[in-house]
Amino acid sequence: MDNPNCNTEHRKGQHLTAEERHDIEVHLKDGWSRYKIAKHLNRPFNTIKNEAARGTLAMYHGKVSRYKADVGQQRYKENRRSSTRKYRCLETSAFLKYVVNQFRAEGWSLDACFGRALESGEFSRKKMVCTKTLYNYVDLGLLPIRNIDLPEKLRRNTKPKRVRENRKNLGKSIEERPESVESREEFGHWEFDSVLGSKNADEPVALTLVERMTRNVIWLKLRDHSAAAVTDAVSALKLEFGEHFSDVFKTITADNGSEFAGLSAQETSVTKVYFTHPFSSWEKGTNECHNKMLRRFIPKGRSISDYSIEDIMFFADRINGLPRKVLGYKTPEELFEKQLDRIYAA
Repeated sequence: MDNPNCNTEHRKGQHLTAEERHDIEVHLKDGWSRYKIAKHLNRPFNTIKNEAARGTLAMYHGKVSRYKADVGQQRYKENRRSSTRKYRCLETSAFLKYVVNQFRAEGWSLDACFGRALESGEFSRKKMVCTKTLYNYVDLGLLPIRNIDLPEKLRRNTKPKRVRENRKNLGKSIEERPESVESREEFGHWEFDSVLGSKNADEPVALTLVERMTRNVIWLKLRDHSAAAVTDAVSALKLEFGEHFSDVFKTITADNGSEFAGLSAQETSVTKVYFTHPFSSWEKGTNECHNKMLRRFIPKGRSISDYSIEDIMFFADRINGLPRKVLGYKTPEELFEKQLDRIYAA
């Protein structure tokens, strides 16, 4: 029977239901055309045509052919069982072992494992699975890696971004910073921040520096969370790089923390210092991202006094040795050394 009040809406690509197959069977018996049935069910013509062919059964020694809804449903279920994607764990086992080893021994991300192996030619593409599949394998328990072992997967900041009025005036605002810094096409633009261990005013802190183009980090242990300690650290960097300091450090961007109150005094005709808006950590997001990496080694609440200067430098070396997708699976260390070679050869 025709139902003029049928208003069922279907998403594009949604499979036929058992009820719709029953309707097809009834209407075909009533002599409806496939086109009329398609319009009635609000389905594409080819969907009804293919379903009619799939569920048609020869009856009475092949003398009569009729569409049966239960036959169509059964063949649909059989086809669905055969349509699932096959996992490639066995044929890519060597690559998966490589991923697990690099993840555990070197602290590489799953994407870094895939990209570096492909870029270096260590594995052919046919013997690998992509980054998305690696994460799917973790979700399915097919790799000896758990989601809790992935430092970034379970924590994403979903809070809205806000720019608040600047209450402090430590120096030039980030709004005055050249647009060339934002593009990351030029070497020598750094973001500064400090990382606390336990919240004790007299405790040592880590000063974190990240170069925006190469993503190379310099992590230093400071005696305390004071402006004098930061000033001493910058002075030590000036001694280390000597006459090339201004070539390596063209701009410095820091937040409005009191520990950076003396940074403006370090400004020269070449090295410029800028400050972000308060409560706007995304304005130096590269540094914030790398601070999360530091937390892999120094958990929140753990005193930095428990770690030596050599420990902090070792942690930085580990992070600088990680291949990055954004760098074409090169490491920050490789790109940073290339830039230093260019500067010192000039």
